[in-house]
Amino acid sequence: MLAEGARQMASGKRPSSRDMLITPANVRRVADKLSHLRGAAMKIGQLLSMDAGDLLPPELSELLSVLRAGANPMPMLQLATIMETSLGEDWQSHFSQFGFTPVAAASIGQVHKALDHQGRALALKIQYPGVRQSIDSDVDNVMTLLKMSRLLPAGVIADELIEEAKAQLHAEADYHLEAQHLLAYKALLADDLSFRVPQCYPELCSENLLVMSFEQGVTVESLTGYSLEERNRCAGLLLQLLFRELFEFGRVQTDPNFANFLYDPDNGQLVLLDFGATRFYSPALIESYRQLFQAGLIQDRQQLLDAATQIGYFSEQVTASQQQAVLELFELALEPLRSDNYNFSATDLARRLRDQGMELSMREGYWHSPPVDALFLHRKLAGLYLLFARLGVSLACRDILKPWLTN
Repeated sequence: MLAEGARQMASGKRPSSRDMLITPANVRRVADKLSHLRGAAMKIGQLLSMDAGDLLPPELSELLSVLRAGANPMPMLQLATIMETSLGEDWQSHFSQFGFTPVAAASIGQVHKALDHQGRALALKIQYPGVRQSIDSDVDNVMTLLKMSRLLPAGVIADELIEEAKAQLHAEADYHLEAQHLLAYKALLADDLSFRVPQCYPELCSENLLVMSFEQGVTVESLTGYSLEERNRCAGLLLQLLFRELFEFGRVQTDPNFANFLYDPDNGQLVLLDFGATRFYSPALIESYRQLFQAGLIQDRQQLLDAATQIGYFSEQVTASQQQAVLELFELALEPLRSDNYNFSATDLARRLRDQGMELSMREGYWHSPPVDALFLHRKLAGLYLLFARLGVSLACRDILKPWLTN
């Protein structure tokens, strides 16, 4: 920033802090450093890039695109150290084969394939060293960068939301907790042959290592090459699963990343892979969402207001105009759920949501953040909408939702 400021002053300009920080060269430097740091710095970038979409300035979008691309694999010595810490010096004795080249790398860990002595294929999720210890400082540093650059409007991310984001990242970095979620989903979906959940091996798991069965399948986006009937069936199953999670399980896997799903063309099953972002929902919040969805279906504005207030959308400072604008945004977001045959490939819903959200923030000055549980649930629903648009499906969303609205 100092060097860029000196260059601009030498040419007769009076630079702003934003102009000095967000130059193409600086963006590349920041993105490079964050991609090497991995951990929470990358994760917060991924969260922002998915939530904000086209609302972000192009400079920040460029930076975040690097973070979405994933991390460089950890050095071999680090990998061996983590495995020794988790399974002992003779850790390789647990496997008949171990692939040292990762098959996937992400923000918090990387995945390796191995075979046990019974010939079963295993997927080992190995956490990068130091991730848990760096979460708080990484998030603080990224938010400081965003505030200094003034790329996000003041107040768009409240301090309490940042603290909740840290708590969520700590939960995602707890592989013992993820193993518990994995075992729970395995039991909850045991009788549903439409889904497959990996087998967990808790005796091999540690806080840095999660061991599960290696599941075969193709990316969920590959469904674009299948019939519309099959695409509609799979999309309907995913939407139905979200409502089961919320209203029946009381826990929701809130990360809508497409990489968390596979499709097995041999049997038509959907494979669920990642449970790190699973959150529990209280009975009171579940009932508020039941009321909100019900209000959305019948377009009852007063009932929608009551439900949104119970969820925590309106602070004491909110104006009547802001309140109505938020309710209109809710009604727009619930548009697919009111339909008996919603064509996701032909809708401009994403653009309308973006434009209406921009109008709410810019004209109405509304930056109140909802409770983090609500925010993560909305991300999951919005991510499913995005996937359905990618797959070009048409769904009877109303029929899928209605069974969960009867107490």
